[in-house]
Amino acid sequence: MEDFRQTYLRLCDERGVEPQESVLAQLQGCGASRLDVSGLSLSADTCTLLARAFQKDTRFSEASLSDCMLGDEGAKVFLTGLFYNTTLQVLNLKGNNLKSAGAEVLGKLLARNNTLTRLVLDWNALGVWDEAFPIFCEGLGSNSALTHLDLRNNQIDHRGMLALAQTLKRNSSLKVLDLRWNNIGLLGGRCLLEALQSNHNVEQLELAGNNIPSDTLKALDCRTQHRSTIRPEGKPQQNPGPHQRDSELEAGEGSSVPKLDGDHRQAERGDGTVESVRASAQDHWCTSIHISQLQEALNERKSAVQSLTAKSQMTEAALALSEQKNHSLAELIARLKVEKERHMEAHGREKKKEHEDSVSREGKLLREIQNLTDANVQLKKKVEEVERKCKSQQRQLFELKQELTNSTAELKLKLAQAEDRLEIEKRRFKQGLEDMDHLRQREVERVNRHLEDSEKALRERIFKLEGQRIQLEEHEHVFSLEEKLRSARSSLQEVQLHFSQQKQMISEQQAKNAQLTVETDCLRRRIEELQQELSGKDQEKVAEVSRVRLELQEQIGHLEAERIAQGGLKEKISALERQIKVLSGNHREALLDKDGEMSSLLEKLRLKEAAIKRMRDDEAQRATYLQNAVLTYVQGSPLAHYGSPKK
Repeated sequence: MEDFRQTYLRLCDERGVEPQESVLAQLQGCGASRLDVSGLSLSADTCTLLARAFQKDTRFSEASLSDCMLGDEGAKVFLTGLFYNTTLQVLNLKGNNLKSAGAEVLGKLLARNNTLTRLVLDWNALGVWDEAFPIFCEGLGSNSALTHLDLRNNQIDHRGMLALAQTLKRNSSLKVLDLRWNNIGLLGGRCLLEALQSNHNVEQLELAGNNIPSDTLKALDCRTQHRSTIRPEGKPQQNPGPHQRDSELEAGEGSSVPKLDGDHRQAERGDGTVESVRASAQDHWCTSIHISQLQEALNERKSAVQSLTAKSQMTEAALALSEQKNHSLAELIARLKVEKERHMEAHGREKKKEHEDSVSREGKLLREIQNLTDANVQLKKKVEEVERKCKSQQRQLFELKQELTNSTAELKLKLAQAEDRLEIEKRRFKQGLEDMDHLRQREVERVNRHLEDSEKALRERIFKLEGQRIQLEEHEHVFSLEEKLRSARSSLQEVQLHFSQQKQMISEQQAKNAQLTVETDCLRRRIEELQQELSGKDQEKVAEVSRVRLELQEQIGHLEAERIAQGGLKEKISALERQIKVLSGNHREALLDKDGEMSSLLEKLRLKEAAIKRMRDDEAQRATYLQNAVLTYVQGSPLAHYGSPKK
């Protein structure tokens, strides 16, 4: 038992279902081979878990789930788990309001299970559904293990009895069948009688309260009693038949004949008259015949009274049983009413608590939604502001790019113009330098030639003058030669002066050349400075663009993060809305379940009250019928027409 309890708890943990405390208490107190949860209200989840536990259970041989209010859904779930159970032999499903689905799953269970020997199904509604009850009967027909079937108070009519009779023709294991307090009627009784002609296994058949005629009931009783008499336990004592009564009468007549002969001889000896003896013998013969007839009638009436007494006792026993059942049902109804009131109070409290919780949760969710909406509006404003800033920065970046492009184009144009001017100046300066070098070289060559010529001429002249001086000295023309020498010296000075002028001109040209070189270097340095400035501006523009790009990327990252956060908030809002919908749906479903449960309880209570009222009416009607039958029998008895012999 503890293993089964642990299995039930483990299955509850696996399914995430809270175990019923009442079921745990019953499992704690049950025997080693019997599970009894009678009178407990079992939910569908509990039925599912018990079914899964019974699929592999090898301990219980008897299970009682009477008055558990399973209904079709719970019974279907529970009985499905018993399809492959190999240990359960006795199953009690009394008072569980089984209808069409319950009848169908019971038929499938009987078709598959070969270990059940006793099945109690009284106080259900299996016979109400003409489509489902034949399925139950079909499963019963294919079962070869069931020996005891209790179908009391299942509203079985003659159509259901026809299906059950067809099943009994094929069933070979059923021995006890209880069909009391249904509505079989004449047609159902005849179908059952016909089925018992083919079925030789049913030993006990209970048919009280089915509106079956007495002759059909006697025939059914005779068949079942005949089967019980041929059992090896012994033959029961039967009422004397007509042949037995004839033999008794013959014995009585035989015993009276010698007595008449003795009287006749005594009359002959005493009186001696033949007529008196014959008259007395004839009177005695008529009296004996009359007594035998009265005895036969008395025996018949005694047997009829005994049968009526037995039936009265059976009726009283059934009435006591029905009263006991009525009392138990009244207690059950009172308990159900108390439990219903308790459930209604608990349901009201739970409903009120759930309503308060739902109102509080709804208010909290509304506040959160309002806060999230405000945050969303603020985030939207921030996003719009950031978008405006981004657009303005993009516009500024575009203007900077355009300005940078224009500046770059202008600088490139100026650089090209400066390079062109520099190239022109370089070519012109080079050409001037070449021209000046050429002129200077020609002038130097000319001056050198002139100087050489002058020196040569002067040397020749000096040589000549020396020769002349020598000649003058020799010839005394020294004075004229000195004058010529002075003139030569003055010409030499002039030549030297011209030579110095030429050198000064060359130095001036070299100074101009150096100045042009300096100007060229200055222009080259200016160009380099302009190129450096341009590269610096390019670097500044690139740095500015990269800085603006980084700022834009940071702003875009912030915007993306805010967008993601906004998406998360939207998802949270949607999740909260879905949660609200789920909670409201669950609350609505719980309310509907509670209303359905209350309606089912009210329906069961109404059915119980109607059944009790019907039983009371049936019992009162049967008692009236029995009383009328007894009075009719007493009033119509032939004993009233026969007088005493003395009279």
